[in-house]
Amino acid sequence: MSSTSPNPVRPIAAGGARRTLSGNALGVASMFAWACGFPAAEVLLETWPTLALITARFALAVTMLMVLWLLVDGPRAVASARWGRGTLIGGLTFGLGTYLLLLAQSLTDAVTVAIIATGTPIAATLIEMWSGGRRLNTAFVLGMIASVAGGVIATGGTGVETLGAGVLAALGSCFLFALGSHFTVRDFSDLSPVGRTTITLAGGLVFNATIFLVAYAIGADVLPRAVIDTHQITMLAIYALAAGALSQVMWIASVGRLGIAVASFHINVAPFYVMLLMLALGDGWNWTKACGAGIVILGVIIAQRGETRRVAA
Repeated sequence: MSSTSPNPVRPIAAGGARRTLSGNALGVASMFAWACGFPAAEVLLETWPTLALITARFALAVTMLMVLWLLVDGPRAVASARWGRGTLIGGLTFGLGTYLLLLAQSLTDAVTVAIIATGTPIAATLIEMWSGGRRLNTAFVLGMIASVAGGVIATGGTGVETLGAGVLAALGSCFLFALGSHFTVRDFSDLSPVGRTTITLAGGLVFNATIFLVAYAIGADVLPRAVIDTHQITMLAIYALAAGALSQVMWIASVGRLGIAVASFHINVAPFYVMLLMLALGDGWNWTKACGAGIVILGVIIAQRGETRRVAA
């Protein structure tokens, strides 16, 4: 294992309390940046077909990250990276996962998808256990239960009524996102977080751009239905650059410090961050989302207590 990669069994032991603190801070910042994309996407979806919006998001994000990667690590690091493997991993996880999420929402509704997404920590934990990087203990299990329960509360959902294609697509999307994040950190430990993010999101771009071009070629309605003005460009920049590129870089860095299981707990605080953003835009306070976020945060703390104690000992 590379000295720069986390120890997935005991991620806290690898870098101490400072590494854990920075990993959690990156998780919070990543999810807040990701939450910024929801109000922007709501505006864009009024005139953008979802497939066009996802493809444009990937394209802008990858373009910005390529420039940043060249500036940070230099052309040699970019040229010598394993682009084939990165494209394959990114396409089959982030690319396909994004498409499945879109499919799930079209077959069900946003609330159902949000409820199912709260189970991402379970998928992430199973992935770490499968890879030999996670041994369960009481503190971690309690933390995971709190994270999932808090996430469900934060969405305001009461449950998923039927198990259909939409639900299965949402479950697949959550699993693929967690798997892609795990592989990105595991297989590209020689790259910086910017490099890891770029090489896999490029695969997501290839996947969705291919679907977009095929849909366009067969005559599907995939182009924006209105003139792209300054306001839409601003919203697209927020959705692609802040909620896409920046959020993903911080997310991958968080996974590198905490492991995918613990880092994924932060996903369930996203509804609370969205509520804060909407509060700033004039909406009201929502105690349900606030209470749910508090439970998730408690879960993050509980899950890491046992690992912190092992390091201290």
